[in-house]
Amino acid sequence: MRLSPRLAFLAMLSLSAIQVAYAADWPNQTDGDLILDSYVCANGDRFVSLKLHYTTIGTPRRDGQGHITNAILLLHGTGGTGKEYLQPEIADHLFKPGAILDASRYYIVLPDGIGAGGSSKPSDGLRGKFPGYGYTDQVRTQQITLAHLGVDHLKLVSGISMGGMQTWLWAELYPKAMDAAVPIASMPMPVSGRNLIWRQIIVRAIENDPGWNGGAYETPPTAWSQIAAPLFFYMLSTPEKLQEAAPDRARTLAWYDAMAAKWRGLDAANALFSVRSSSDYDPGPMLGHIEAPLLAVNFEDDVVNPIELAPLVRQAIAPVPSARFQVLQGGFGHASIYHADAWAGAMAAFLTGLSGWKTE
Repeated sequence: MRLSPRLAFLAMLSLSAIQVAYAADWPNQTDGDLILDSYVCANGDRFVSLKLHYTTIGTPRRDGQGHITNAILLLHGTGGTGKEYLQPEIADHLFKPGAILDASRYYIVLPDGIGAGGSSKPSDGLRGKFPGYGYTDQVRTQQITLAHLGVDHLKLVSGISMGGMQTWLWAELYPKAMDAAVPIASMPMPVSGRNLIWRQIIVRAIENDPGWNGGAYETPPTAWSQIAAPLFFYMLSTPEKLQEAAPDRARTLAWYDAMAAKWRGLDAANALFSVRSSSDYDPGPMLGHIEAPLLAVNFEDDVVNPIELAPLVRQAIAPVPSARFQVLQGGFGHASIYHADAWAGAMAAFLTGLSGWKTE
């Protein structure tokens, strides 16, 4: 079966450490690691040693007191890495000369979250005994990473999907640490309803896999991928895109098999901990802490954050004077997060409308 280019691309972006093709010619592109000894998670679990990997592009500019003035933090989606922002479909619309986040003007930090990319992951050896991290831990360790890089204030915090959810937490936990926030494809409320159901199906598929063995496996279990992978891509896409890729019975079944095959080599514990990490996400009680101008962006055709729930978002942010909510057309469902041409214009209009946005 030949997948459409977009669905093949989505397969490459699945809940995994699969390498993503990206341009390596951005100004001053650098990778680094930070090791934290004895990091204690919000739930009390402890990392003896926690590695945090990050990528930066651009060059920091400093004011007369030595503070970096042009830093931007961009946060990746579930199962991705910071480098997903370096794919041409995103980077060309954000980082090229003259674009809203022109890499020749800004110092852009792209962290790999706990459990992803070059950061510590269950597959490094602990598997089912990996500490139970949450989104609060992701945000706290991102702040520690920025401090390590000498960043104490941000021009912008933005993220896609999971990164969008973490952007809400950033705006609440560190309300004076940024000039603006743009969460993309997320909602400021606990994961519940359909959004929790599909996640729980993946969790149960892993936990009920005969090879899981309570997380104490030597050979990675694979049966779970027959359920989890097609469900994941089903949630990311739209009926139109799926029909295009699978217009008859034979090609639909082939699509199903192809999606499952993409995940057979993935580590079940990485997927399990990544999906479960959203359980502590609940920005609602602290929305009143937000001070920075905030633009929340969702898509009309996103079934993960469905347009039918847009009134709940508007109701939630109504008491927040600095917050705006915009629903864009999208075109690729939740996967519109990987098409910056669908949302970079809205981000640009919002940011350029803020007083003092451009770096001096």
